[in-house]
Amino acid sequence: MEMDEIIEFVAGLDGVLTLRPQPGDGSPEVSWGDTYFYYAPDGVVPRTQPFATIVTKNYPGDETSHLDRPGTFRVNFFAGKDAFQSRTGRAPRDPDPHDTDPSATDTLIAHPVYGSQGWLAVVNPGPRTEAAVRELLTAAHNLARSRRQRRT
Repeated sequence: MEMDEIIEFVAGLDGVLTLRPQPGDGSPEVSWGDTYFYYAPDGVVPRTQPFATIVTKNYPGDETSHLDRPGTFRVNFFAGKDAFQSRTGRAPRDPDPHDTDPSATDTLIAHPVYGSQGWLAVVNPGPRTEAAVRELLTAAHNLARSRRQRRT
């Protein structure tokens, strides 16, 4: 899956606000080139975390995916406890197996930093993970929509 294909897919879900920080918009430089997805049917950035992101570079403390390789990106999504456990075979707060390679492409993994909070990730999704990525992005969107509906 190409990054633009993922962005188009998520943008097609109802009530999604897509942010793509760039120079001059007031966002921190580290976020430029990345993409953030919020459930925001009113078009206003909520005070919550995005339900999914696409990152295109290493962040401080998050270098293990080696996103500094040309053409490399990682899609991240909030899965929640049940989906996380179903996909990984462990609870989010359980230790990550030591043989997990966060830089492996087309492989669904616990997010290397936010896995303990129920986030999953895929570096350069491809044929093996495309269906799971679409399912998990849709589920993350649905969770964000439900949270907003409970709050309003």
